[in-house]
Amino acid sequence: MGSIPQLSILKGPTRPLKPTLLHRIFENIANSSAANSIALIFEDEDEIRKYTYSELNNLTNRLSKVIRQTILENNLPRNKDGDFIVAVSMHPTDYLVITLLAIWKAGCAYLPLDPGFPRARVEHILREAKPLMVIFDEDQGHFVNTFKVSLEKFLNSSNGLPSNELSDEERLQHVKDDLAIVLYTSGSTGIPKGVRLPHTTILNRLQWQFKTFPYSKTETTGVFKTALTFVDSVSEIWGPLLNGLSVLVVPKAVTLDPERLVSVLEKYKIERLVLVPSLLRAILMYLELQKSKKYLQNVKIWVCSGETLVVSLAKEFYQYFPASQHKLCNFYGSTEIMGDVTYHVVPDIDQLQHQEKIPIGIPVDNTMIYLLDSDFRPVKSGEVGELFASGSNLAAGYVNGRDPDKFIENPLAVDPMFTKLYRTGDFARIEKGVLVYEGRTDSQIKIRGYRVDLSEIEKAVNAIDGVDKGVVLCYKPGEINQAILAFVTTEASLNEYQIEMILKKGLAAYMVPQVIIVESIPLLVNGKTDRQALLRSYESSSTSTNGDGLHQEANIDYTGVPESQMAAAKVLFETVASVLNRSARAAISLDANFYEIGGNSLNSIFTISQLNQKGYHISIGDFIAAMDLGEILDRMSPEKQTYPTIIAQPPCYTAEMLQDKHKKDVINMITTSFYQKADLEQWIITEISEPDYTELMDKLWEPLLEKNLSFVVKTESGKAVGVALSFDARDEPEVEVHSKLSAIFEFLESVEGPVRDTQLPPGKGAILHSFMMGTNSTLTPKENVAVIQFMEEEVIRVARSNNFAGIFTTNTSPLTQQLGSVYGYKTYLDYQVNQYVASDNTKPFGLAPDSQRAIVQWKTV
Repeated sequence: MGSIPQLSILKGPTRPLKPTLLHRIFENIANSSAANSIALIFEDEDEIRKYTYSELNNLTNRLSKVIRQTILENNLPRNKDGDFIVAVSMHPTDYLVITLLAIWKAGCAYLPLDPGFPRARVEHILREAKPLMVIFDEDQGHFVNTFKVSLEKFLNSSNGLPSNELSDEERLQHVKDDLAIVLYTSGSTGIPKGVRLPHTTILNRLQWQFKTFPYSKTETTGVFKTALTFVDSVSEIWGPLLNGLSVLVVPKAVTLDPERLVSVLEKYKIERLVLVPSLLRAILMYLELQKSKKYLQNVKIWVCSGETLVVSLAKEFYQYFPASQHKLCNFYGSTEIMGDVTYHVVPDIDQLQHQEKIPIGIPVDNTMIYLLDSDFRPVKSGEVGELFASGSNLAAGYVNGRDPDKFIENPLAVDPMFTKLYRTGDFARIEKGVLVYEGRTDSQIKIRGYRVDLSEIEKAVNAIDGVDKGVVLCYKPGEINQAILAFVTTEASLNEYQIEMILKKGLAAYMVPQVIIVESIPLLVNGKTDRQALLRSYESSSTSTNGDGLHQEANIDYTGVPESQMAAAKVLFETVASVLNRSARAAISLDANFYEIGGNSLNSIFTISQLNQKGYHISIGDFIAAMDLGEILDRMSPEKQTYPTIIAQPPCYTAEMLQDKHKKDVINMITTSFYQKADLEQWIITEISEPDYTELMDKLWEPLLEKNLSFVVKTESGKAVGVALSFDARDEPEVEVHSKLSAIFEFLESVEGPVRDTQLPPGKGAILHSFMMGTNSTLTPKENVAVIQFMEEEVIRVARSNNFAGIFTTNTSPLTQQLGSVYGYKTYLDYQVNQYVASDNTKPFGLAPDSQRAIVQWKTV
């Protein structure tokens, strides 16, 4: 007689959960013997601010009264869900944590608005969630039709108010749930939706953490470094503060710099860290380069979440951190289930040898996991089913009751605790009692921390004229050789590179796939695309074996390598081959450009670290600036030394001073270079158009001809391939720009003006202002570098022949920034462009990453 099959249902431990408002737990600590313990620390450069539990409690009590009085005096109503919500748009400082705690004490829930959010996203959130007010430290003009209070006014209004706590009767009351937080996530439709998180839901998640991963006796400080808009920030802030520990607020600039972040973690002896696997990989790379000292030995608990944690990364972790002293954990969840609903402690490196995937583990306390089929019936153990979660970790739905099909009644429930199910959209199976993640039911994936919808990319591929059919898949997400692949059939004369160039015009850089042209798309018997067959074909098509019988997955060509460099070339080429793997788009050879054949920022750092391990050193700047692998080979050194960067000789170009006959070519090159590719224009692309550049050049044309400081670059055949426009910095024409391009010129004047007027030589004829360079859109990346190098040399010649003291320029492109250092320009200002506030009080480049810089430079000639 056969045994009854085990069904795919897992239940976490049942623990008593007494509903308690989270700030009441904090108040109990503040009114205990721990009142004088440090609760909050903020450190930024030379400034450190600290607050004891008692000080923080008294301050937030006063501020809670300010919130309550503001709401009552202005008759500010609840939203449609019956919630009192206060939106917060602030950078991470001590004042942010203070504001959040005061909001809870007033009886409201907080709703984070990242200061970098685009205006459209902010307006959507405010329109849907209808917060009572916005408390802000920087008004970007996004808070339309919403009551707003500046941080300064908010803090000052508390002066003189009593510091006692509001009673339960005075505290504002939501209609339904004891709502604590509203977090907006990126919906699968592309429209953000707000997740409603009650105090009880958060408390369940935190109490499980306190029991399963308790704070040690030596653990005094926790670190808050995750953006407030992400659910992981909840445990980072409130975990320490509900346990009598200190919470250290880390500025955003520090979290983006591995060296500074590691320094802060070392200083405060941080013992636990929550991070996405891509950040863990970056930290491990950084640590591997620091051979002289073993850093972060105090960090005992490492929690990965938000992306797939792959076995190879776990092995790298335990090669640096011994499993006897450190724990690597894999948490699974989403905002709708309080960030984490299952967990797995990764075993040591020996046990990892036998694993293909890192499990997502078992349920947290007071939760159940169901793997169901399309009819909502549990699948048999070992089979793949859609993952549903139930229990005390579930959110109270979405703002305005959106997407009710995601939170549904549980037909399998017996216990009232599990009456609701949340549909995660993920597939999983149970193997040996633990959950193993098996992908999405939709097309969303995470690549290097970015949430990417493959269907959006697939739509862009199929919209290209000449593409008959395109299928987009992800190969090995989370691995170093991860790749987004677009399998394409076409009868047009399109090659893979051309299709990728077209896609780059409409997709974010991290979304552009590697295009593979195939004869046909394989189908399953049911007529659907055989995705696994496509991935297998990708693996097999680029796999070969070299003469030594070694497994090699990229074509290496040593043609032209001098015998004296052959040993170093073998190290370089084989390293690049192992890093790019099947993503290599061409042969690895002397004239191959690393980035053209499949390199990116992540695997370039990995390549450099691999070369270092093999005894060859090259700076990141030299690696990025190199035109091809031949130049990298010339720059590699077995010793850590600094040499002048070798600049490849460009093809034969000539320069012609600007003439009327050049106007059409110049307008075309300026338009394509700036409208389609420029680093600043991309953030305002919806507000500008190509004719704006024609209008601009029409106004500048006669002054440019008159001053005779600008030139066009031509090839031997007479083709115009580049243009460099310059003026005397103290004799520039007054041009009125009516288009949104005015934002660019206002920004440039704001960063250049103070440097020009106070730090550079006075008078006309002293400063050559090199203000615009453009190249022909038909150039390859390698040709583009060569033309820009030629123009840089020619600008220096123009400056010298006209007796200028030097050249003044602002570079916003990483390429020209690299060349600036090569040509010996001195940096006077390195400015983070997303911080710029325009005259209309908006942030036109607010969506730019923190890494995007405008570098104001000067070169004496």
